Amino acid sequence: MAALTYTISDLAKEFDLTTRAIRFYEDMGLIQPERSGAGARVRVYTARDRARLKLTLRAKRLGLSLSEAKDIIDMYDSPRDTAAQLEKFLQILAHHKGQLQEQLTDLQANLDEIKVHEKEAKALLVKAKLAGK
Repeated sequence: MAALTYTISDLAKEFDLTTRAIRFYEDMGLIQPERSGAGARVRVYTARDRARLKLTLRAKRLGLSLSEAKDIIDMYDSPRDTAAQLEKFLQILAHHKGQLQEQLTDLQANLDEIKVHEKEAKALLVKAKLAGK
């Protein structure tokens, strides 16, 4: 039974990506297709490449950088201790969670400041309308 393979177009369509984005992930070392055809110009992606691409996109949705995604995904390619892999994954997630919490705090402060300015502007508008009568 032959192993299932994919073209760059197959993966682009499945994951709603451009072929350029897939080539970028390849340049970053996230996926490593085999090459075939004249001059080895045709990329042939395996189920492993497809899974790595899927994990990369999941990591991006979580807000992780591509280097963080690569570190995590690469951990599962090596026969190292699973506990160590999970600890590293949890460290990366904790760091990212902290960054998101800081951003959320900053955003909330900005929203609170906007509310204050809105309230002041509305009060001034009421006074201006009353003065104009």
